Amino acid sequence: MTHLPPPAEELALLDRELAGLDLRRSQLLHRRAWLLSVLRTPGPPPVAPPPAPSFPPPFAVPGRPSVPAVRTRGPQNVLLALGGLLLTVAAIAFTLVGWGQLGIGGRSAVLATVTAASLAAPAVLLRRGLSSTAESLAALASVLMVLDAYALHEVALPQTGGLGYAAAASAVLAVLWAVYGLLLGGLRLPLPAAVLGAQLPLLLWAWAERADALVFAGALLATAALDCAIALRGKGVALRVTACSGLWVTGGVGLLLALVKSLVADAPADAVAPGALLLAGSAIALCGSRRAPAAVAVAGGLVAGLAAVAGVAGVVVAGVPGGWAVPVYLLCGGALSAGVRAPLGRPAGQGLLWASGVVTAGSVLFSLPPVAVSLTGPVVQLGRVWSGAPHGGARGATGAAGLPWTEMASAPVVLLVVAVVLAAAYRSWEGVLRWAGPALSPGPSARGAVGATAPVLGWAGLAVLPAALDTSYAVAVSVQLVLVAGVFAVAVVGLRRGTTGVALTASVCGAVGAVDVTLLSLGTEAATYAVFGTLLVALVAAAVALDAPAAPASRPDRVAATVQAVAACAAVLCGVVLAGACGVSLGLAAHRAAPLLLAVPAVTVLLGARLKAHAVALPVELTGGAAALPAVGMAVGDLPFLALVLALCAVLAAGTALRPERRPVAGYLATVLFVTAAWVRLSASGVSSPEAYTLPVTVAALAIGVLRRRRDPAASSWTAYGAALAATLVPSLLAAWADPHWLRPLLLGAAALLITLLGARWRLQALLVLGGAVLALDALHELAPYVVQVVGSMPRWVAPALAGALLLAVGATYEKRLRDARRLRDALGRMR
Repeated sequence: MTHLPPPAEELALLDRELAGLDLRRSQLLHRRAWLLSVLRTPGPPPVAPPPAPSFPPPFAVPGRPSVPAVRTRGPQNVLLALGGLLLTVAAIAFTLVGWGQLGIGGRSAVLATVTAASLAAPAVLLRRGLSSTAESLAALASVLMVLDAYALHEVALPQTGGLGYAAAASAVLAVLWAVYGLLLGGLRLPLPAAVLGAQLPLLLWAWAERADALVFAGALLATAALDCAIALRGKGVALRVTACSGLWVTGGVGLLLALVKSLVADAPADAVAPGALLLAGSAIALCGSRRAPAAVAVAGGLVAGLAAVAGVAGVVVAGVPGGWAVPVYLLCGGALSAGVRAPLGRPAGQGLLWASGVVTAGSVLFSLPPVAVSLTGPVVQLGRVWSGAPHGGARGATGAAGLPWTEMASAPVVLLVVAVVLAAAYRSWEGVLRWAGPALSPGPSARGAVGATAPVLGWAGLAVLPAALDTSYAVAVSVQLVLVAGVFAVAVVGLRRGTTGVALTASVCGAVGAVDVTLLSLGTEAATYAVFGTLLVALVAAAVALDAPAAPASRPDRVAATVQAVAACAAVLCGVVLAGACGVSLGLAAHRAAPLLLAVPAVTVLLGARLKAHAVALPVELTGGAAALPAVGMAVGDLPFLALVLALCAVLAAGTALRPERRPVAGYLATVLFVTAAWVRLSASGVSSPEAYTLPVTVAALAIGVLRRRRDPAASSWTAYGAALAATLVPSLLAAWADPHWLRPLLLGAAALLITLLGARWRLQALLVLGGAVLALDALHELAPYVVQVVGSMPRWVAPALAGALLLAVGATYEKRLRDARRLRDALGRMR
């Protein structure tokens, strides 16, 4: 039935369509005119006008956008996958459960019919464009072919070994799937299935023959070679991904098996076969990296390089002593870097360089344990200071005489070789980049990292050399000392030339080496003096050298100043140790040797006066001041010597306070030290009167207050005199209250009266308040016994009567007393 719109709506539709036709006609006429002009005008044709806008089809309803066609691929794939899965489950259930209910003919007919139908159907479906259905049936056919192989073994060949039959069946199935996939090019599943099936034949054959690990490794590497060929020549993403996955798995496992056999080989002849397999795996990895993506090619080059090093070095290592295996791998890894010159492509060349770096880093890591033992072992000397040269030479001094040094003898060789190579690369950086070509493209900071690593490895190799050679104790100390001096020289030269990375690493190595050699030198008295004296000279020389004018390539001032300050402070510490060692050598007791340590702070005070505003002056003075703390601690056991040490420290502080920039801190410190020295001396002399301790402080503080008031007349009396007066009045008042005699309260009262009168005369609030308060409390203490006696002799009603009379008097004159209190408060407030 035809639906006709209302007349008004139909008229509107007709008008709209007529307007569209008119517009389309005008467009076509415009296009016709342009084409005629092109045909009539000689020369190149003019630029074509823009295409005309499209118009809606006739009788299109406005406001209703067209609905896109529904995509049915997703639901279709889900349905096909479920159908194929159900058919596969049914086939498996039939084979396992219902197989025994049929005879041999029925079984063969069923399997042949179903398999043939499943294999033939995808061809018909592909011609009709039903590719998804064809894929599902092809998957079912693949499973049926596996079931056919299983059924054939169970019925016709039950006496055949399971592993051997599985190997042959997997090979036949892989070939059949490959042929089937090539014949039906539209299917994506058969070829990857053929690749998966090809992973099993050789492995199952080796298992069936009960072969050793080498045969397994060879079978896996042969399978990996097949995967590599398929990945390079095959077409299709699924096929290549499957082949690459198999290549990584089989190749990786095969290389690991060959590596294990190479490592456990007892003779070079036993390592030849694993080495050949490793080289074959290396060749496979290089072939696969030629056409692989960049990241995969780099990984392939890395694996190829590591396998080649393991294969070649394994043969050589099997014939050398155990302690020299690491240098062999190191040399092979270094030779591997020459592979960047081969036409392998940039990614593969980068992988070879990474492999060379991994081998080198592994060699260095295997060589670090003896270095750690050599650096941490001298700590044992702290328990046997100056007990004589240790037994066992350098190894005994580090407490490592029982370690297997024959297995670690190559550590210094490895470290020194790597250090020399890095130093040469640092000096000839541009030449190395030109030689390596595009395979080596380091960042801007790579050269600095190489240069900074070289001195660390060189220092570590030389540091472990005495223990590796089993030298005597004296030789070990001498080598370590010379090494520290050399490293400090490298740091100074690096800072003066602006090579901050080299200088910083050399400085850290020098600091660690200095601590190590100082601990090592504690074994004998002569070694202690020699080491600390040499370090003192070397550190002072380094600080002075860093203060000299730099080369045209200026160094970073902040880094150089920091290193210079640290060197100067370390020199001060060496001086402190030498001063303490002198006291021990002279046989002095601890408190008698304490003044010797103050020689170092005295030198730093003189240096500070000489350096003045230099950046290193303050750290040196602070370190020298800290060196006085051990002297004070050593003298604590004897009070007279403690007073002497404190007085000497006060003299040094006073000398420092003569300089204007140090006066604010050093002046107060000198005052405190002088007062403390005086108090300790008084205590040592048995003086117990508090005035002996407080009066010197009060007099000095009053003098300072007077000077302060002269400079600043508006200063408060509490600021100028309050603390000074309280320092003596308060302790004396407390002593007077506990003193049964009359002399101290009398003298204290007289002094308080004088202070009160002076405060009233000069209108100083602090003197008036403190003096009056102390005078009142002192008088109360003296009159208290008499008051108690009088109160005790009066009748009991007198006290309440007097209290009531007092309250009446106060209440009657309350306003007047309040005004008097306010006037007193104002009078005190006007005082200074």
